[in-house]
Amino acid sequence: MNENVQKFGKVAVVCGGFSAEREVSLNSGKAVLNALQSVGVDAHHFDPQQADISKLREYDRVFNVLHGTFGEDGSLQGVLDGFNIPYTGCGVLASAIAMDKFRNRLIWQALGLPNVPYVVLHDDTDFAKVEQDLGLPLFVKPAAEGSSVGVVMIENAGNLADVYPTLKQYHGEILAEKAITGGEYACSLLGGQALPSIRIIPAGKFYDYEAKYNRNDTIYQCPSDLTAEQEREMGEIALKAFSAIGGRGWSRVDFLKDNNGKLYLLELNTVPGMTDHSLVPIAAKAKGMDFASLCVKILEETLNKN
Repeated sequence: MNENVQKFGKVAVVCGGFSAEREVSLNSGKAVLNALQSVGVDAHHFDPQQADISKLREYDRVFNVLHGTFGEDGSLQGVLDGFNIPYTGCGVLASAIAMDKFRNRLIWQALGLPNVPYVVLHDDTDFAKVEQDLGLPLFVKPAAEGSSVGVVMIENAGNLADVYPTLKQYHGEILAEKAITGGEYACSLLGGQALPSIRIIPAGKFYDYEAKYNRNDTIYQCPSDLTAEQEREMGEIALKAFSAIGGRGWSRVDFLKDNNGKLYLLELNTVPGMTDHSLVPIAAKAKGMDFASLCVKILEETLNKN
């Protein structure tokens, strides 16, 4: 790598934190830290659970891999804006919108972008009717968590009402979603371009937390099985979805495909995982970019921020 990494100054790799995704975030942070240090960046581990957030004033910029609450919802971004410290990824507004899957979808719906059919659940919801309208199986999830935290597959009639109370501990609304079974995909965005899509084929019933981080039998097909036309369409939809919320820098947009080949937006991640199981590094590798080069490319975008 020939880049002059001294231009970055002192870099805090912010990870860990207090959310349900703490362990994943620590793993992402370790990988990013090692990669940046391997090419000479003056990078340092920073965990807000262990250090006062005001200590970030001692750094020139931040590589944010703090997944979940505080790191991905606009809170950290607001703190860093106040400190006038450049950071990777989206700003306050885009981060907050993307973290709230329900309100994010309202924006996409308004623009005519394809959304997975869903219902917002409440205490007085007619759960049997939701099961009937969406069909079984269906998925239920908290709207403001990531890494598939709290996602449950409902296969039997009557189970939705039983599962709903267990999800009230999480952030945001609770969503029930139609099961779309033609394939799950991820489209990573970097520097205003879509990277090659990935088809995710879990060994279990769906791509849950275990499949993402703890199992080694999940298949990541990259390049995926999409046709050239579907690949182009997915990239265009992903870029429109990202632009709609005011996104900047890098992200990962998740899709589902039905059995007729139609693509549906599932969610958008503004602080994607950077572990050895993570999707953005896989997509970057398919474009000939190694992990350290990817991390430097992401960090370089902070040089253009005020």
